[in-house]
Amino acid sequence: MKDDRDTTSEGLNQIFEIINAKGDTGELKEIVDHRESKANEKQVESQE
Repeated sequence: MKDDRDTTSEGLNQIFEIINAKGDTGELKEIVDHRESKANEKQVESQE
């Protein structure tokens, strides 16, 4: 249950970051890259 809350919180934080980026492509790319690296980390953890 806590993991679901953490995932929801991360998703909401990402939405606010995107809104606050206001079209700054560098910042938007950074947000996406960070999200992808988090997804890759979780995938590696689940394989172990």
